[in-house]
Amino acid sequence: MAVVLFGCGTQSEEEALNNAIRSAESVFSSKEDMEQNEQTNHFEFYLPEGLEIEEESKNNIILSDGNEHYIVFYNNLESPDSRLNYESAKDSKALVYESFEDDNKFGYLQITPGTDKNYQVQAGIGGVKITTYTAKNDLEDTARELMKIARSILEGEKE
Repeated sequence: MAVVLFGCGTQSEEEALNNAIRSAESVFSSKEDMEQNEQTNHFEFYLPEGLEIEEESKNNIILSDGNEHYIVFYNNLESPDSRLNYESAKDSKALVYESFEDDNKFGYLQITPGTDKNYQVQAGIGGVKITTYTAKNDLEDTARELMKIARSILEGEKE
């Protein structure tokens, strides 16, 4: 006997992970320009609504929404198609370790089990990587926002 539930609003871990991959890849592959709405002393980037810069140094920014922290690392000596961060993100515990590539850049999404039913999410392109923790139901949105931040930093460098 099969039981089908409609409208329960919860997704399985597999669905959440697959949605996160699709979301990150969609942003990575998009031909639309990424807006930069924030500027530091070292680079411009897209700052999602609700986040604030908590700390800043030459290669790092810590963003916060009051609860979660987002660590942004940027090595401007790495090219947009660098695989350095991707290779260093390799983890046998990873639930997701996906790469994305086009003619100009190389990106990735890594999701590992975190603590207290959370997941560690890391997204990167070239010399940019962003890491945070999030709940299963927020994986898709988090993956999208992290990839937007990564793309915006690289595109801000071109200007």
